[in-house]
Amino acid sequence: MKKYIYILILFLFTSQSQSHTAHYKNLSKIEMEVFRNDEAIGYSNYFFEHEDNTMTVKNYTQFKVKLLGINIFSISSEGVEKYEDNKLVFFKSITFQNNKEKFVNLKYDKKSNKFIIDGSSFKGKAEIDNVIGNWWNQKILIANSQISPLSGSIKEQKINFLKKEIIELYGKSYEVLHFKLRSKNENLPKEKKLNFDIWLDPRKGLIVKIAYERMGKWEYRLKNFE
Repeated sequence: MKKYIYILILFLFTSQSQSHTAHYKNLSKIEMEVFRNDEAIGYSNYFFEHEDNTMTVKNYTQFKVKLLGINIFSISSEGVEKYEDNKLVFFKSITFQNNKEKFVNLKYDKKSNKFIIDGSSFKGKAEIDNVIGNWWNQKILIANSQISPLSGSIKEQKINFLKKEIIELYGKSYEVLHFKLRSKNENLPKEKKLNFDIWLDPRKGLIVKIAYERMGKWEYRLKNFE
């Protein structure tokens, strides 16, 4: 049964991907709150701008983990994605992780029909079916690989549909599909592996929750969207 549900999901996603940015044309923002061990520690917010055939998505993420009042881990990141005719043509981000700078500069090269990436962890070309690994984009659930929005590294992934659920967030009820996203390469070091639980509201086409474990239990929860 799960197999047939997942085939249906893939069909719906593939159909929507033909008008990817049009799917978000009525959105102006997505606000997510970041939790660690059930304590709110920050945010990851996306802002959408639409003009003719162009969509620009700006992301601001910030959180801090404290121990005995001392910061032991922090992220402060800004990024911009630009799409023309439903295709990613530009991405730029700068991130400070514990004051260590990371960056990505990505451009679409029409001549080679590839992405050119200059990142803190990867420099080179990438296939255009890669997606930026940001949580506003439901296409992350059908992609074979993603580009790190922090460093530009490329990670192959596999997706499994787990089950349908109903979850409550901020007083709202969502009928969702629960997925597992993992690294395709099982031999990667644990700290480099993708290992996320993702809950998607298929009616709204929005990812409403993400959960993973790394130095504690983390969640990104959809707080608001307009």
